Amino acid sequence: MKRHTRSLLEELEEISKNRDTKHIIESRAANVISSAVHLLEVIERNFTAEQSAILEKKLLIAIKNRDHSKFVNSLKRSGGPTDENK
Repeated sequence: MKRHTRSLLEELEEISKNRDTKHIIESRAANVISSAVHLLEVIERNFTAEQSAILEKKLLIAIKNRDHSKFVNSLKRSGGPTDENK
């Protein structure tokens, strides 16, 4: 009797078919949200309250519009972190 062996690529393809898409989305969303919260905390520590509010708004708009350039431009225009908050 001939034994059929599967290639490594066939094994990997079978695993990828069985992935739970909902679980992947949930995991990625949790990571993104956690990173965004950490970023907002860093911004709050290093910028004035007014600058932080503007940058938070620009960050949320950039995510909504799927365009990071608005946030990056606002960050450049903000003048950088305040020395007193370093």
